[in-house]
Amino acid sequence: MKRDVFNLLRGFLILLLFVRTQESSGALSPTLVLQHSASTKIPIDPKRWYQVNNVSTGLDALFDGVTTESVNTGWGKILSNYDAYYPLLAGEQMSIESIRLYDGAGTNTDKPVTLSIITDEWERIPIARFTGDNYQTWVGPDPDQPTVFDLKTPISNARYLVLNTSGDYPTELELYGTYQAGEEPALTALSATPFRNKLGINGFEWYVENPDAPSALRPVDDTRVNALKSFSSMRHYMDWDKLEADQGSYTYNPTFSGSWDYDAMYERLQAEGIDVLACLQTLPKWMENTYPEEGRDYSNVPAPYGADLSSPKSYLAHAQVAFQYIARYGYNKRVAPSLLSVSSVTTWAGVNSVKVGLGLIRYIECNNEPDKTWKGRNGYQSAREYAANLSAFYDGHKNTLGPGVGVKNADPSVTVVIGGMSTATTDYVRAMIDWCKEFRGYNPDGSVNLCWDVINQHLYANDAQSSQGGGGTRGAAPELAGVGDQAAAFVKLARQYANGMPVWITETGYDINQGSPFHAIPIGSKSALQTQADWILRTALLYSRVGIDRVFFFQAYDDNLSNPLQFSSMGLLNADKTRKPAADYLYQAMNLLGDYRYKESPKPTDGPDDLIVDRYELDGRSSYVLVIPDEKGRTGTYNLPVTKGDTVQVCLPTAGSDQMTRTVQISQIGTIAVTVGETPVFVVPISATNKEAVPDLSTLQIYPNPSADYVELVVENSSLRPLEISLYTTAGQRHKQISLPKSGRVLRTQLDVSTLPQGTYVLDVHQGQARTVRKIVRAR
Repeated sequence: MKRDVFNLLRGFLILLLFVRTQESSGALSPTLVLQHSASTKIPIDPKRWYQVNNVSTGLDALFDGVTTESVNTGWGKILSNYDAYYPLLAGEQMSIESIRLYDGAGTNTDKPVTLSIITDEWERIPIARFTGDNYQTWVGPDPDQPTVFDLKTPISNARYLVLNTSGDYPTELELYGTYQAGEEPALTALSATPFRNKLGINGFEWYVENPDAPSALRPVDDTRVNALKSFSSMRHYMDWDKLEADQGSYTYNPTFSGSWDYDAMYERLQAEGIDVLACLQTLPKWMENTYPEEGRDYSNVPAPYGADLSSPKSYLAHAQVAFQYIARYGYNKRVAPSLLSVSSVTTWAGVNSVKVGLGLIRYIECNNEPDKTWKGRNGYQSAREYAANLSAFYDGHKNTLGPGVGVKNADPSVTVVIGGMSTATTDYVRAMIDWCKEFRGYNPDGSVNLCWDVINQHLYANDAQSSQGGGGTRGAAPELAGVGDQAAAFVKLARQYANGMPVWITETGYDINQGSPFHAIPIGSKSALQTQADWILRTALLYSRVGIDRVFFFQAYDDNLSNPLQFSSMGLLNADKTRKPAADYLYQAMNLLGDYRYKESPKPTDGPDDLIVDRYELDGRSSYVLVIPDEKGRTGTYNLPVTKGDTVQVCLPTAGSDQMTRTVQISQIGTIAVTVGETPVFVVPISATNKEAVPDLSTLQIYPNPSADYVELVVENSSLRPLEISLYTTAGQRHKQISLPKSGRVLRTQLDVSTLPQGTYVLDVHQGQARTVRKIVRAR
């Protein structure tokens, strides 16, 4: 014990001597000790950081208080130097007075880490630099004065903190000064879409037209179309080369690449009630050939080789083909024909002609998986680069790239969808939103001027909960694979930071080949095909539950059933154009529940602890879906509350049939007993408590608004009642009154406002007992 006391005293004297020596040399400021004790350690939420690169882990280790733990954000990064952003919340303020960085092992003098702030004027001000040339000690923000922690002048007015790095970090970072907490944005209201919207499929033109027929035009094949009627919508993988095989020469019927007739294909799909999302992907040969021969790939970034990928003008050609395509297939008939062009070459397959506003496409996707790391730097866009791409694609970067550029300049009512993200985190989209704040600004209502209308994600369920991130050995039940939480995070992001816009999942599915890391497994007496059917249907239900607007499964047909490579055996249709069990289940669910909307998942009062009971609603009537989200083949019984005297159908999806197996039950005591397992069970009313059906007008969309000449009105609901529309001044004077018949789920019409005086008007829309009132603005 005496020896311990002696050692303690000796250490104290050595420390005191060191401090005095440093003070006399000026290396350690006495005022620093006073400031540091009076300052507040500024709280940093590590989860708020996002990195503009393909990282696999976050920056939690930089702020966890452990100086011995290195910060490792993963390997194989595409960008050698990149930024990490920390956005401040509304009302959050910090005045940074001093900075401490812990220097562990290693040096990075040739690649220093820089900490900067970005001000509310978008000025970037460096405030600290880290070179790692000390060892296991705290250092200050200036490597030339490592023992000085104070900034010369406190720094404030930060909009973001930004760390620029080439992969090296200190092991800890601490900021001191004054701090005021802020608040996260409130969540916008969440509105559900019809269940049928979760029952889409991915496919190609040869899933509609017969590729074996003579090319004099590829005929639409009835057997192929009938098979696709198992689904509510199709995501069309559309290669740019089909539309523009020669630069500036656009083709549609026939396409010069493949001799496909897009006009006929889209007309037939629309007639069958199958919505189309056109996914404009890949490069035409003339652009691919701008790359060095060894770097050519049709999946490269849609800009010429050597272009500045951070500049919207580098994507001009991509935005021009989008304009041409939507001018033809969108709904706006007022596009100037002088802006349109088709190839004048006559081939044995036919000749193209200019057409405007065919009204066949209302959704277009800007490329596919722009964050694809497996294609290397030539195929990968950072989030900020892709935002620049989208800004050109959307509206010609706010109409700065000239005429005939961008989707919205062809038809403001067409919906622009982000290319499906392959990563399972929201970081990429967060960075895109912040790019828009800086380079597109804000709308008059204070919302960010975003250059897309739908957030889009690809999520595949596996046993590693990694989606396409690797590490999985097989597919997993969707409720157990983390994809629900991942999807919900995107919905929350949209509700807080993206004006409440819709979120779609445009790729998800399971392989059958048992060598794939996404394969469905046999469970009990069920084959892998039957499990695939269960999990596919439960995926649609899960994404409906968390607020996803649309789902498209990958894909209609197998690429190669015998290939263990992931995605090769995910087809939901057989080669002979018949349905696999998964397609049977989706088709049956669409016919039974298609127009219903998800409302809630009430907590069961009995039955298994993990039982899920979803309630859907249509015209005041409730239907239920019950499932045990497991991989063990368990079953249980649940007493579902049903009004005494009501009659319901209990429906079980059945392979090889057009309809579910149905049994009729009458509620004798106010409940009915339902046997539940891993295949979802549907309970739908036959005769419910009398309630008048009320059409839903919450889906009314108005584009563009403000407008100088016309507004497009779109309503989607199950009611076939006519719409009564009146247009009033704000003083109550009626200018227009029209009645519109509605013969299908979607009604789309144009309202001419070109003769109205400039100002604000009130649009009063009735459909039966339903009513909604909206404001529209007649602009110059």
